[in-house]
Amino acid sequence: MKKLSLVVALLLANFTLAQAQWISPGNGTTYTMASLADDSEGCVEFVEGGTFRINNDLTISENDRLVIADSEDIVLVDDQVTITIQGSFSCQHHDNYVEIKAENDGHYNLRFENATDCLLNGIKFKYGGGFMIIESEVVFNDCYFVHFNTQSNNAAVNYMNCGPVFKGCTFKNNDGAAIASGVNVNGSPIITDCYFFNNVITNQNLPQINLGPGAEDSIRIVGNTIEGNHYSMSGGIAITDLMGTGSTKVLLKGNEIKNNRYGYNQQGMVISSLITDNLFIDNDAEVDPMNGGSGISIYGYSTDMKAKLRRNTITGNQWGITAIYYNDIDMGTEDDWGYNIISDNHNDGYGEDAVFAIYNNSFSDISAIGNYWGTDDEAEVENVIYHFPDLGEGYGTVTYLPFLQDDPTSVSQHFAANCEINVFPNPNQGRFTINCTAGNAQIDIFNTMGQLVFTGQLKEGDNSIDLCHLNSGMYFAMVSGNEIINQKTTILITE
Repeated sequence: MKKLSLVVALLLANFTLAQAQWISPGNGTTYTMASLADDSEGCVEFVEGGTFRINNDLTISENDRLVIADSEDIVLVDDQVTITIQGSFSCQHHDNYVEIKAENDGHYNLRFENATDCLLNGIKFKYGGGFMIIESEVVFNDCYFVHFNTQSNNAAVNYMNCGPVFKGCTFKNNDGAAIASGVNVNGSPIITDCYFFNNVITNQNLPQINLGPGAEDSIRIVGNTIEGNHYSMSGGIAITDLMGTGSTKVLLKGNEIKNNRYGYNQQGMVISSLITDNLFIDNDAEVDPMNGGSGISIYGYSTDMKAKLRRNTITGNQWGITAIYYNDIDMGTEDDWGYNIISDNHNDGYGEDAVFAIYNNSFSDISAIGNYWGTDDEAEVENVIYHFPDLGEGYGTVTYLPFLQDDPTSVSQHFAANCEINVFPNPNQGRFTINCTAGNAQIDIFNTMGQLVFTGQLKEGDNSIDLCHLNSGMYFAMVSGNEIINQKTTILITE
């Protein structure tokens, strides 16, 4: 009798384990939350109205698809549940947001593993334990990531060997970084028009955006606001390749980075960045200037650490720009002036309040011609630039003559406004209008794999574009011309 009881107990235990997750069959089925409530054997249940609950681990297998329907607006997830997407995942809400959140302020996990065609529009993700994106095609548009903890990852979203897209998203009040990748994996995310605020609230030594080496495509961080809450350890953006595992290319353009420990840190080997038209303001949360506080820091292990700076405003930081060890920094040449504004970056690192526009604590020379240093007096400019004459033999020299004697804000605005493009409606179903403020411009549109899918000419004013033959997803448009500084925007085509 005891043996029978034991066998029954084991069978019950195995039955319980079998019910702890549900895996879709992988036969090409498209599921909604409602159909999952019918088919998932209790893993997903209908609550009321447009509300559903996920009770156990859920896997959408390869070939299958999960679609959040218009009538489904709240998904409650039990604490510690993992949702795995190996097929595809689509949510295209535009009139209202879907909320996916853990019950009772617990935390859940979301994993994309070799997933394809994942387009998530209008979702508020709350109380996540960390999202992992592994070799997957994922686009987040107008999504929120709030109150994530660091139980599973050190960031709200981590990626490996892929290039996720974030457009118009908000990352706020997360324990760790907002977006991150490992130091030994490659990936090139696209982060545009997003808002980052008050992340790394545990005050770890992390930036809000913490990226490792890039892949073949460029890392693009364009038009975002990265705002800290004066935590002493939390930085703005860091891109790092400590082992030279990739050949990282970075476009950092049109961002406002403020109130962090530091603004932007580029560190390691084989990184090449274009840093243009950004605002680096009041990144001085670290009280000890020896531990940080730079608007921009270029920390190179060899001279293949490259950075080109044009038309940036760098003010209110403890250090304007710091260069460490080796680098190849271009802040302006005789033929291509920098038009950067570097002024009023104060700290008391020498026992008294001093201004450090640039501190060249490296062995490399820096060309910094055609910038504004907060004064029209050459002696005062030299006084805020620290290089070979101040630091001694072996340190690099900063070439800053000739310099701008007037604030070039009007010049910078002229460059930035050389050509403006607006897409409407956006999102759209393949037909849209591009308004261009310049004529004789060429437009090239690429998919998320970097493939050219459309090219044409734009006239000044409204231009009608028809891309109805393309699949739904995120696309990237670049407008260029003989007298036009390249302008980029994103286009979202929905089903």
